[in-house]
Amino acid sequence: MAKKGKSSSWLHKLQFRYRISALNENTLEELWHIRLSRLGVIIYASSLMLITFILLALLIIFTPIRYYLPGYIGNENRKNIIETSMYVDSLSLQIRLQEQYINVIREIISGEIKPDSVIMSDSIGLAQAAKDLLEKSEIERQFAEYYEQTEKYNLQAVVNPAETESRIFYRPVKGVITSIFAPNEGRNGISIATSSGELVTCVQEGTVIYTAFTFDFGWVIHVQHFDNYVSIYKNNTHLLKKTGNKVKAGEAIAVTGSDLQFYFELWRKGQAVNPEEVIIF
Repeated sequence: MAKKGKSSSWLHKLQFRYRISALNENTLEELWHIRLSRLGVIIYASSLMLITFILLALLIIFTPIRYYLPGYIGNENRKNIIETSMYVDSLSLQIRLQEQYINVIREIISGEIKPDSVIMSDSIGLAQAAKDLLEKSEIERQFAEYYEQTEKYNLQAVVNPAETESRIFYRPVKGVITSIFAPNEGRNGISIATSSGELVTCVQEGTVIYTAFTFDFGWVIHVQHFDNYVSIYKNNTHLLKKTGNKVKAGEAIAVTGSDLQFYFELWRKGQAVNPEEVIIF
């Protein structure tokens, strides 16, 4: 009974109304008054806090104030961060390429590299170089004529043309082809997306005929093969072979970079060949 009496007394106190007045100090005239109970004060205070919380939440969500909150990253900020990071990466790539280009120029000026060995690796120059390389000298023509006359009726000297056409070409690098062969659009080779530091392997046995650094394609290496084939490997960060080195099929000749896609071309008798027609990727 005592507990029940205390509970009714507590409820009675909550419901008991109080009068709060504002009086003029000189005239004691009542200017303003309000009647509230303890329960009313609790309800009004809770409502005021709830309304204040809702207004603050709306203010933060729909105004730029949210950008000043720690740990908040909006979609626009995230997009700007990604674009800025990509721009910084491209700038760092250009800086590295320019540093390599300046190093090559410095070596040329100091005499460590002959100027004739640094040439642009465009498709027209490559076709002319391949044509000059395949052109026979006077001694070679005389030997060919002598050989043809002496071995004309030797059946053992006949070579089956199909044997030269059935050579196996190795895949130059592991990856996914992102740009197909399209000579009409100026693409005489294919682009391959590969991982950084991947070893570039020679597609067929041959001899390295050209190695140089270019501003557009980084380190480039050309290999002369049998059957008048020339393979070209571009966008490398390091070369493992030098001009004049003999290489075997599947032997590592370069290392791919992390910023540019590997680019591969295959030529025969001065004409670009679709690598996908002779190599299984």
